[in-house]
Amino acid sequence: MTSPLPATDASAVDRPPRAGLVLTALLVAAVVCNINIAAATVALPAIGASFDASQTQLNLVGLGAGLGLAMSVLYFGAVADRYGRKQLLMLGLVLTIVASLMSALAPSVEFLIVARVATGLAAGMAYPTTLSLITALWREGTARTGAIALWSGVSGMASVAGSIVAGVILTVATWNGVFLLSVPVAVIGVVLVWLFVPSHVDESSEPVDHLGGILSTVGIAAFVLGIGIVFAPDATATGIVLLVAGAVVLAGFALRQRTARAPLYDLGVARRRLFWVPAVAGTIAFGALIGAMFVGEQFMQNILGYTPLLAGVAVIPAAVGLIIMAPISARVVTRSGTRPTMLTGYALVFVAFATMLLWREGTPYVLIGVGFLAVGAGASFVMTASSRSLTGSTPVRRVGMASATSDLQNDLGGSIMQALLGAILAAGFSARFLELIDGSSEAGHVSTEVTKALQSSFASAAHVAEQHPDLSADILAAARESLLAGAWGAYLIGAVAIVLGGLIVWFGLPKKEHEEELRARYRAEDA
Repeated sequence: MTSPLPATDASAVDRPPRAGLVLTALLVAAVVCNINIAAATVALPAIGASFDASQTQLNLVGLGAGLGLAMSVLYFGAVADRYGRKQLLMLGLVLTIVASLMSALAPSVEFLIVARVATGLAAGMAYPTTLSLITALWREGTARTGAIALWSGVSGMASVAGSIVAGVILTVATWNGVFLLSVPVAVIGVVLVWLFVPSHVDESSEPVDHLGGILSTVGIAAFVLGIGIVFAPDATATGIVLLVAGAVVLAGFALRQRTARAPLYDLGVARRRLFWVPAVAGTIAFGALIGAMFVGEQFMQNILGYTPLLAGVAVIPAAVGLIIMAPISARVVTRSGTRPTMLTGYALVFVAFATMLLWREGTPYVLIGVGFLAVGAGASFVMTASSRSLTGSTPVRRVGMASATSDLQNDLGGSIMQALLGAILAAGFSARFLELIDGSSEAGHVSTEVTKALQSSFASAAHVAEQHPDLSADILAAARESLLAGAWGAYLIGAVAIVLGGLIVWFGLPKKEHEEELRARYRAEDA
């Protein structure tokens, strides 16, 4: 059932009572989810050394929370629309605390991967509902656009801030403490949401398509995992099987949505030009931000020799770009429309990746900072425009679908780009190290087991170097060269993805006048 919002004056039409407190509660919840996703990135070298983990295992640790969120947002978004957005938000925050404790106490890298996926599933309950509630509580107009812009900026900033605070924690504690970062924030979020966020606002009375939810969850999980391991040594076949299985299950999901009486994902809405183009473009852009940070943290610590604290602080320009550009992007998208706003963002992100292709050993920090500043600023423009377009082209009763898509583009994009760039990093590292081994005068004396260990990850190569002190300098030099080759390949693929995304925006989105006509037509159809 729907409980109407109380309205005593004209201002209540655009925003809820106690709007500042409501928005604060929702932003805190969004921060919890995004800090958790980013927390592992800066700790990956320490985790690799602790468990002697392979590069593929480290990729899965970094990917786990984003994967859990990406695979569940569509299903949980529909559940929230039907049974209560506030209720699912609070449940997700509580389970985040449990999953964070599991991660902090993980006895093995395999357990840590599972705990990180559980963290993402908890976030899948909480994060989609934050944008759903903003869209339901803030009506059309500048009030909604401003709230969405702030939500986009704070969400992206939290992803960056997670790395910064994790670096601080690693200076005084082990990597385990990094995963406790979100616990106190989640506790505060539970209290704020319980006290200030209204319940049951414009929710759906339609039944939930549980079969569709299961198909979407399994399909996305298989697809992202396949990307994450398909380039890994000895895992190519498994990766291909997962990719094919994911594609088949997602095709089954699409067929189910065409025939279900109450589809989980309204393909009629999804086919709208102002829905699917921003969704795809946002997926690529936000994924580029997460992927760049994922590779960049390992580059800075292993190649440039930054401490975890310095590596965390080094990404502050990305947070600055996200925060500063959030209100600016809101004004630009209101004045100029979705297309020019997204193209501005894509231009900035491309500059970032072009800068990253210049990173080498001895690169001065100013070039590192420029890259992170540009990628943060660009992502802010793209995500604000995308979230506004998605929610503005979807009926309120289906707003869970729009917010889930917005979250999905963040987290599926982050998962895919992190998996893809991480896989390219791992493959480039492995291939280059094998070339160096084969070209070495010691090649005939290196066993198969040692060769695999050297190719596995930078942490594994460093462990081998400790066991062979006479060859330590050569091994570490080869590891740095190999990681640099893998990172360069990852950034090149990222730049290509940004060019493709920019072309989708250029040809797929209309100019402002036609955009307004389309929105008016969508409102008439939904009425």
